[in-house]
Amino acid sequence: MAPHKEVALVVGASRGIGRQIAIDLAKNEYAVVVSAKTTSNPYLCTPFPPDPNSSASTINTVAREITEAGHDAVPIAVDTRSYDSIQTMVDVAIKRYGRLDVLIYNSGAIWWASVENTSMKRFQLMQKVNPEGLYGSVQACLPHFKANGWRGRIIVVSPPIYSRFFRGKTAYAMGKIGMSVLTKGLAMDFEREGKKGMAVTSIWPATVGFNDTEGSHKGADRQQAIESAATAQISARDASEARDLRRSKVFSDAILAMLRAPTAVVNGLLDLDEDFLQRQCGVTDFSKYSMVEGANPRRIMPERFPSLAVDEQDDEVSPQLKIPESQIKSPGRRTESPGRQAEMYSRLENKKAKAF
Repeated sequence: MAPHKEVALVVGASRGIGRQIAIDLAKNEYAVVVSAKTTSNPYLCTPFPPDPNSSASTINTVAREITEAGHDAVPIAVDTRSYDSIQTMVDVAIKRYGRLDVLIYNSGAIWWASVENTSMKRFQLMQKVNPEGLYGSVQACLPHFKANGWRGRIIVVSPPIYSRFFRGKTAYAMGKIGMSVLTKGLAMDFEREGKKGMAVTSIWPATVGFNDTEGSHKGADRQQAIESAATAQISARDASEARDLRRSKVFSDAILAMLRAPTAVVNGLLDLDEDFLQRQCGVTDFSKYSMVEGANPRRIMPERFPSLAVDEQDDEVSPQLKIPESQIKSPGRRTESPGRQAEMYSRLENKKAKAF
């Protein structure tokens, strides 16, 4: 590996969207750590390469595809339900490459059903793989971003936050929205701590769901109208469904564009592949991404999303019990006297003590 080559860790890269992300990163001169749970002997795979959306596609076949094309990749197995497994994955990656520049978390478990029809076992599995797996991956990678002078990118596959997303799939949404909260909160950490070389971003497909009955489908069915292992099952049952699919290239192109964008543009951003490519790269014709030539997969995601900001967005009570400026001095309010400020500090301290 050339000393200047950046290293990208793609978690959930054995097939479908994750495979495409890994391959396109390698084509763009990243050394790629291809990680997921599914492994195999790639030299026993016939035909090769395998159907990218089939179970024959594993981290080993993806890594072989990349290396045989003249690029750099290594497969490392991981079970994202286990933090020890995640830590081992990162340790092996660092031992191999000596650095880490990009983390992409594409691993996910899905079950779309009502609360009544979602067992505790399924709920726990989704939380383990989705928000907990992401949190563990971030925790394991942060020390290496620090060693890199706090320069790095994190891309999370999770949606913008809006209430319709909860409908019919509450258990799944709890985990996925939690992942988006991590994106927002970690971005605030980077900003507050002056880590201007870091950015964390969430991305989600614009063509998502099943018609208007969003959330009525179970784990075997698709979560997004992008070519993937899940959507392949749908197309096999009904070929007309392919007209609503986009190739996974649209997702990887958007991720590459996010990695090239300034950190100030993408830190804390929850965006859609289509919107980011249109706004940041000027893409207006998405026909090249359609699975069926001439088809125009319809957008299911909303055109606009609610702002999560409040008027007091910059106010905070830090561990040092900093008083929010809006409580001390703001337009239309009097400046509190030193005695009043001391009283406010005392009340905050008492509240903090009771909280613990």
